[in-house]
Amino acid sequence: MAFNGTWKVDRNDNYDKFMEKMGINVMKRKLAEHDNLKVTIEQTGDKFHIKESSTFRTKDIDFTLGVQFDYTMADGTELSGMWELEGDLLKGKFTRKDNNKVLTTTRALVGGELVQSYNYEGVDAKRIFKKQ
Repeated sequence: MAFNGTWKVDRNDNYDKFMEKMGINVMKRKLAEHDNLKVTIEQTGDKFHIKESSTFRTKDIDFTLGVQFDYTMADGTELSGMWELEGDLLKGKFTRKDNNKVLTTTRALVGGELVQSYNYEGVDAKRIFKKQ
C-alpha cells in the first residue's frame, strides 16, 4: 500500500522520444509533456483504484493484480494487459490492440518519489511524480 496517495508529475526523462516511438504525433507529444498529470492510487489488498487527472482528461481505472484488463491511453491507443506486484515494484505488461506490440511499464518508489518507467520497442522513458 506504499503507492497510496496523490502524485503529481514533476519531470520527464526521454518521454518525447518514447511517445514518438509509440506513434503519437508531434502536437499531442508537446501537449502531453505539459499535461499536469495527477495520479491518485488507492490499493486495498490486490485491488487498485487509480484516478488519472490531467489538463486533458480524467479517467478512473480499476484493476486486480494478475488479472488482464483493457486500457485506453490519452491519445486513444488501446491496450490489453495486467499489473503484477514483485516485491516493492509494480510491473505492467500491455499489448497494443492495433499492432500487437508490447509496452512494459513499472512503478516504484525511489527517494520518496513515484517513478513510472516505460519501454516500447527499445525506447525507455520515465515520468517522476512527487507526493501531494
